[in-house]
Amino acid sequence: MEVNCAPRDKYSIQANLLFFPQVGWYNAVLQPAFHLPYPDDTLAFVVLSTPSMFDKALKPFVNKEWLEIIRDPVDQCVSHHLSRMKEKFPDQSIDIIYDYEILPSRKPKFLAQTAAHVAGAAYYYQRKDVKLDPWGKKKIYGVCIHPKYGGWFAIRGLLLFPDIQVPFLEQSAPVDCVNTEEKRIELLEQFNFHWRDGRYRDIIEVKEKYSEEQKTYFATPPAERFRLLGLTQEAQRSTLH
Repeated sequence: MEVNCAPRDKYSIQANLLFFPQVGWYNAVLQPAFHLPYPDDTLAFVVLSTPSMFDKALKPFVNKEWLEIIRDPVDQCVSHHLSRMKEKFPDQSIDIIYDYEILPSRKPKFLAQTAAHVAGAAYYYQRKDVKLDPWGKKKIYGVCIHPKYGGWFAIRGLLLFPDIQVPFLEQSAPVDCVNTEEKRIELLEQFNFHWRDGRYRDIIEVKEKYSEEQKTYFATPPAERFRLLGLTQEAQRSTLH
């Protein structure tokens, strides 16, 4: 199920979508080392950013907020808005896990693509989805594809509600939008061996994709992205001291 998570304020992050699963759906498909430490029927939300997030959330955030420490504008923007969501529910316990967070063991705190798949948000295409495997001993990574945005989206985090149990929630399967053997092989080939050109993102006909400005931003080395948002390197250095 898809939920618009826009708070009704001037920092509205309506460019993000929420899909909700039970923690048990996630834990059921993973080894114990990756399990989330919550009861199976705990409510959780997977947070996706859509192509319009760049203009509707990131740029207004950078223009309006003076960042005390500039590390990654996108991560800080997402953190800002999800923290504001917690403020909307002051009587509710909410845990947030971001896609970039890792455990002391160096394992990710949650597997974002698996979470998106079990929530029905996007289909996680993996090697096991190809019947005639052409790659031999090569390492092949999987990738999520959204039925509306193709590969033009990102999984940003997980919201967990420890005090809310939803034992009767029905699981919705993700849309299998890359449903032929040939297309799945093409998708995994492009993602694993040609990911820089972004062709895998257009494996299906999409209804919305990143703007040229947004493509340029994400194709630019992180240290050089500040100037694209009007943030000078001098300002960056001054905030770090």
